[in-house]
Amino acid sequence: MKKIVLAGGCFWGVEAYFNNISGVMKTKVGYANGNTENPNYEGVCTHSTGYAEACYIEYNEENITLEKLLEAYWIIVDPTVKDRQGNDIGNQYRTGIYYIDEEDYKAILKSVEREQEKYDSNIVTEILALKNFYDAEEYHQRYLQKNPNGYCHIPRELLR
Repeated sequence: MKKIVLAGGCFWGVEAYFNNISGVMKTKVGYANGNTENPNYEGVCTHSTGYAEACYIEYNEENITLEKLLEAYWIIVDPTVKDRQGNDIGNQYRTGIYYIDEEDYKAILKSVEREQEKYDSNIVTEILALKNFYDAEEYHQRYLQKNPNGYCHIPRELLR
């Protein structure tokens, strides 16, 4: 399985969205690329830990390529907005692509270049190697499946 971590605002909707994509084998939500150990939701919400709410994705490259996965990602984010998606504001809601496999870096940059052609403003999505990822608390995992009417900045029709 290939792995990538994507941040795109509140992680509840990002996880629900990617769970419905063929070829995605496993997802979990958590906190990526921060500067403390063992973060929790309350700490991340203080905007002082440096973590992004993110979705860890394992996918079968025989069923979906990284390029197709990133095409799906760009549909649910506004990559030109810093530290915000929808009504969610703060550095934990930034957009980010955190790669685990160094070989993915070039494909990510090409995807960003293609996406940039759609915007007048610069894309501000972080493109970084994953330095750390901590699972979010259990109540956040598959949150929208457990709470179908829960908040989500992603349009419901995209969550199927």
